[in-house]
Amino acid sequence: MKIAVYPGTFDPITYGHIDVIKKALKIFDKLIVATTDNNDKNYFFSIDERIDIINNSLFNDLKFNKKKIKVISFNSLTIELCKKFKATAIIRGLRAVSDFEYEYQLAGMNKKLNSKIETMFLMSNVENQIISSKFVKEIADLGGDIDRFVTKYTAKMLKTKF
Repeated sequence: MKIAVYPGTFDPITYGHIDVIKKALKIFDKLIVATTDNNDKNYFFSIDERIDIINNSLFNDLKFNKKKIKVISFNSLTIELCKKFKATAIIRGLRAVSDFEYEYQLAGMNKKLNSKIETMFLMSNVENQIISSKFVKEIADLGGDIDRFVTKYTAKMLKTKF
């Protein structure tokens, strides 16, 4: 079974993230969607809220197969997560060229930590490449329409927060 880990903050999950998940599922039998619980960051949603939003978005709103995706939180090195789940790849989403330099360095460091784990860069579909969690939160905060950027459950949770 080919397994990959897709780590991120997902604060909140957007259609850009979901495009990457769809593409990864074409390549891998199982995908671990792992949201970080790094205490150094200031998250809009708590780890429990993010897990809830991801699960409801993927499995209730979009009807993804629960046998192919596992949603977890983590606060370790991604490489350690790969070992735990016997994953052979890390999935990283790219939106723009500006993302590449950081992601390239991160992939290199992960390769140094474990040469058996590959990093794969996947891009969301063109219509979703401009979406970022940060902008979605700003639009929601200002009362704008976010339905084109996130699932119904995510939009509901954002509206509840504002």
